[in-house]
Amino acid sequence: MLERSKLADNALQALHDEDYDVPFNTQSLNHDGLIFMGGRASTSLDGDWNFCVDLLDTGLRQKWFAMLPETPEERTEPWDYDPYMGETVPVPSNWAMLKEKWYFFEGSAWYTRPLDAAPEDPGKRRFLRFGAAAYDCKIFLNGEFLGNHYGASTPFCVEVTGKLKPGRNWLMACVNNTRTRDRVPMRNTDWFNYGGLYREVCLFETPQSVIKDFFLYLVPDGTYSTLRAEVTVDGPDAGPARISIPALGIDAEFPATANGKAGMDIPARPDLWSPETPELYDVSVTCGEDRVSDRVGFRQIERRGTEILLNGKSLFLRGISVHEDDAVLGKVTGEEDLRRRFNHARELGCNYLRLAHYPHHERAARLADELGFLLWEEIPVYWAIEFDNPATLRDAENQLMELIKRDRNRASVVIWSVGNENPDTDGRLKFMKRLADTCKSLDPTRLTSAACLVNHAQNRIEDRLAAHIDVIGLNEYYGWYEEDFEDLAAIGRNSEPDRPVVISETGADGVIGEKGPEKGLFSEDYMAEVYRRQIATLRGLDYIKGMSPWILYDFRVERRQNIFQNGYNHKGLIAADKKTKKKAFHILADYYRQIAAGEEDARKAS
Repeated sequence: MLERSKLADNALQALHDEDYDVPFNTQSLNHDGLIFMGGRASTSLDGDWNFCVDLLDTGLRQKWFAMLPETPEERTEPWDYDPYMGETVPVPSNWAMLKEKWYFFEGSAWYTRPLDAAPEDPGKRRFLRFGAAAYDCKIFLNGEFLGNHYGASTPFCVEVTGKLKPGRNWLMACVNNTRTRDRVPMRNTDWFNYGGLYREVCLFETPQSVIKDFFLYLVPDGTYSTLRAEVTVDGPDAGPARISIPALGIDAEFPATANGKAGMDIPARPDLWSPETPELYDVSVTCGEDRVSDRVGFRQIERRGTEILLNGKSLFLRGISVHEDDAVLGKVTGEEDLRRRFNHARELGCNYLRLAHYPHHERAARLADELGFLLWEEIPVYWAIEFDNPATLRDAENQLMELIKRDRNRASVVIWSVGNENPDTDGRLKFMKRLADTCKSLDPTRLTSAACLVNHAQNRIEDRLAAHIDVIGLNEYYGWYEEDFEDLAAIGRNSEPDRPVVISETGADGVIGEKGPEKGLFSEDYMAEVYRRQIATLRGLDYIKGMSPWILYDFRVERRQNIFQNGYNHKGLIAADKKTKKKAFHILADYYRQIAAGEEDARKAS
């Protein structure tokens, strides 16, 4: 704690030190510190936290985190913020959705809560886990700085072993959502910049030796007969680890390897996971006193030439893009919202969703496993990232690794996307190739993609990154931002892609209700006509192996401010109320039903 006698000196220094934040920008809470959570018990720290916005970063300058908790009557010097009394907000939440005065606020905000702890068991370790904090989060416990995390949508863990005292403790988080050029994403985006602790926070306990990471997958050799299990254990030697999959008769011991890592191949013939048969197996891993569990599906996704194959069978991705956005809750999501999303996707006839443009809640992939949906997951390497800045690459790669480690046991996830609509420069090519290589290094079982660039003058896919990914994502808005639908057909003829192409975005704004025009741009009828013409054009394009139109629901965004948009992108097939379907919804659903019927006829014929 900061001694009271030093408060005045510290306050004076805070006025003149513009490097006040340097000691706290460590990015020390990263993918290396993630702990595998499957089956672990935890104590929720959700609920009301003390809260204060801090536009000028006065808290870091004056070291608010070092203030002793006192009653106002006991204090002998004035203070600018009381971390222990005053305004509260719920966690998880986004501050923009709580008060009008915070709607466009970008900067730092302080969260504080008491944490009552039992005496520490010397044979145990303790960790905090934050599901997501947008964007830069600095963690303090009892006045001590514990670490810093970058990335608005990925989880991080903080070890607090030996730092929690018996009884009352004080946990503080300084969360900053300022957009900067070197962050991922950078300043210019096309979704709302929500800030805050907006996913779940918990405290959990482990043995001294903890199963830190676990990855189980079907070896992609085409035989469907071998599982690969990999485990990482952190801590003192706890003896061998074991894996158990009762339904497959598997109970096997990992061979010992160096640095706490072990891996082995296991002969097995599991029933294969697919959207039609989303088979999952209960799996557990033990090492010493630690035990984790998961429900894992086994499938093979691959590309052969211009085809995408699931379990050896050609696949067309009937999809929709989705943002994590709600008219009332902002970026906060839960079970009800996620199940509604998948129910609407089912009504559309989808077998696939593109989760744009950042990692969504981890429950989304678990539900997709259970319900039988394929997923494209991505990180926000969006538009003009600082590709030549090593700090930006570090940020992007860490977010990618956190996402992969979080979700690579999910059979539903079939594509890792490393970027969206980036300029084709030498720096960008090197940056994105590094990310694509990282995907394959951490996970050899999935495809890679990115929304690539089109030379509209030549009507040709013209992006050097395409040679380094498995699936070419193509964002096109013929009938909206581009004009001639014949140009869309020409792209395939002129490009002759050697790998599958997925229409990762397409669509048009359709504003319904009293604010919507009856005809022309932004009308529901205009949007419907764009979908009719898109579908008529796409029917004849053999090089297209899937599509995920933009987007399922209307969503909030600062940049859209004409008289019809009013701060929303209205390309949703369903309005922002997540109930009212537009005409284009039914047009796309009919198209997907025809595709599905054709696939079923082909299966029967074979």
